[in-house]
Amino acid sequence: MKEKIVQTTGRAQLGDFAPGFAHLNDDVLFGEVWNDDAIDVKTKCIVTVVSLMASGITDSSLAYHLQNAKAHGVTKEEIAAIVTHSTMYVGWPKGWAVFRLAKEVWADNAPAATGKERYQQSIFFPVGEPNPYGKFFTGQSYLAPISAGQLPIFNVTFEPGCRNNWHIHRAKSGGGQMLICVGGRGYYQEWGKEATELTPGTVIDIPANVRHWHGAAPDEWFSHLAIEIPGEDTGTEWCEAVSDDEYGKLK
Repeated sequence: MKEKIVQTTGRAQLGDFAPGFAHLNDDVLFGEVWNDDAIDVKTKCIVTVVSLMASGITDSSLAYHLQNAKAHGVTKEEIAAIVTHSTMYVGWPKGWAVFRLAKEVWADNAPAATGKERYQQSIFFPVGEPNPYGKFFTGQSYLAPISAGQLPIFNVTFEPGCRNNWHIHRAKSGGGQMLICVGGRGYYQEWGKEATELTPGTVIDIPANVRHWHGAAPDEWFSHLAIEIPGEDTGTEWCEAVSDDEYGKLK
């Protein structure tokens, strides 16, 4: 299955201040241009590195794109040749600046970026560690505490295809849960209803005592903030897993 490039940094960092720019960054640049099939992702990575180099941009954005290039198959020998060739046209100081960053990225002891690491670079909140409630999930999920003060908030991240079991947030009064999507694409479904697609900015209010599940789309990472709503005699009742047949109907 072709990897889909997903970016949510624009909305996470500038969604309130500059929503138009956030849309262009996340939906047009990464959502459309990076996912266009005319040239492969490795070639796009090379073009991007050279473009930033030519513009004299050698900050964290170039470091990110060098890491992205390595993750998509650009070897140490190839990046050395690319930067050397480009230096002949854009200037010696720029070549030196890029080589300083590239040496760190392609260091012999530097591990290749994993899918988790690449996804982490696209979202504002931490992905966290393997979910201690993993036995109630199909696939790999991660949990990161965001706030443990007045209102407990956790960032829950699902690898592609991962979802939690059907479950119910029990409460005598009050209770329930709120989900705020902060990265990737996923789904939420209540028992007997159609699944709802979740994208960054989507907010789901889950009433108490309603059977439901949520998780990633089949081919994309997904993260949401989980906020437990205070109530009386609250607790989570875990039920059976979402079947492959049910989940397979989603796109």
